[in-house]
Amino acid sequence: MYSPKKIERIVCLTEETTEFLYNIGADNLIVGITKYTKRPPQAAKEKKIVSRFIDSNIDAIIKLKPDLVLAWSDLQTDTAKELIKKGINVICFNHRSINEALSFMQQLGYLLGYKKETDAYLKKLVNHLEKYRQIGLKRKNKPKVYFEEWFDPLIVSIKWVSEIIELCGGINIFADKADASLAKDRILENDQRILDSNPDIILASWCGKPFRKKKMLKRENWNNISAVINDEIYEIESEIILQPGPAALFDGVKIISTLFDNWEKNQK
Repeated sequence: MYSPKKIERIVCLTEETTEFLYNIGADNLIVGITKYTKRPPQAAKEKKIVSRFIDSNIDAIIKLKPDLVLAWSDLQTDTAKELIKKGINVICFNHRSINEALSFMQQLGYLLGYKKETDAYLKKLVNHLEKYRQIGLKRKNKPKVYFEEWFDPLIVSIKWVSEIIELCGGINIFADKADASLAKDRILENDQRILDSNPDIILASWCGKPFRKKKMLKRENWNNISAVINDEIYEIESEIILQPGPAALFDGVKIISTLFDNWEKNQK
């Protein structure tokens, strides 16, 4: 008698898949995670660590006998390729926008048979986004924002970050580069456009590396930027803003909206 085998053992190679599965009550399916998983905090205590972000312990993953491995983006191409060669089922999501992130969560939740839980979670998330979108629409003063994803070379914000800035009522000075999914296509040749745009707020998240404000302030002519003069420079932790999932869409949105609120209060 034949019957389809349920997905019961999952390895998550990025944090947003882990967080989402915990949020819909499917954490029991997870058997392996990435070293950089901080959300939710119990995941690192409960699940076996089998990968970093761009490299994984292939043998350790295979020993877990996963029914499915979840990956994200071109950066995990090599890991996905090696696992597929070993006969492991791999789904590699490649979402870069808010709508794509919502679709990724819906697709994954439905695939695993958690339709009811997924629908309830996404309704909560969409309501949250709409709440802050309305706040952004009502903002009388819209700050010009520079988001720095890396410092050498200078890399500017990916699409979902750009969308969050605009959703919260800000103006991303590099919104025209946000559609470029690859980091190499968001590299600045120099900082002249930043200086010319004179951002009101600078947000930084250096891909897991601690942000060094003093290093930024040593850049030539940056002392003339409004954000520097008014000390409107803020780090947002990478595990919050640089993953296209629950952390960015819940906490990231709230943090950025609050920063804009505070900035706006100081405007005459």
